Amino acid sequence: MAINGFGVTEFQLVLLRRMADYRPGAVEEAVRRLGATRASMREANKRWQAMVRVPRFPRGAARYAAVLGPAEASVPRRIGDLACTARQWALPLWPDLRFEVLLGPAEIGSPVLNEWLVRAPGVPGPSLRTLADLAPWSCVVADVGAAFPSAVPREGSAPTRFRLDFDAPDGAGVVCPWTADFTWGLLQEVRPADGPRPRMGE
Repeated sequence: MAINGFGVTEFQLVLLRRMADYRPGAVEEAVRRLGATRASMREANKRWQAMVRVPRFPRGAARYAAVLGPAEASVPRRIGDLACTARQWALPLWPDLRFEVLLGPAEIGSPVLNEWLVRAPGVPGPSLRTLADLAPWSCVVADVGAAFPSAVPREGSAPTRFRLDFDAPDGAGVVCPWTADFTWGLLQEVRPADGPRPRMGE
């Protein structure tokens, strides 16, 4: 399904555009796998930003259904005292993940509370024990949070970004504090907590 020629491929390009600041090489390879180019990725992102600003464009979960088709799953989820709903869509680039939109209670209009990539139901996450296991694009926020109970969520530097501060063993087995940066819920990099960002590839 697509709206005005904007469908699943274009939406994946939008997600990739936000990841390019962290993982330009991985993004470039993914763009090629989609049969697209850097220019078309930028154009897809530009179109998406323009579409969501149009008053008549669908809001909430309907916005994503308009470009991705019907949700693959709609799951009740309780967040504290709130009765919420999580709707999920499969994306070809990440077959083990799902794009999830978390909606607030229907009685307050089902607002979008969160939107990111999550582990697909029934798909086991990676084994995460040390820093070396935390490869970019290998895990989502919940994977890291479950593996390292010390994890504390932090606000990211942009709406699509998220951070976790946590403790984990380094290469020498010494437990140290780290910060994991995510875009759309997918791990991009891990760096020393409160330290400068390492060079790409470190």
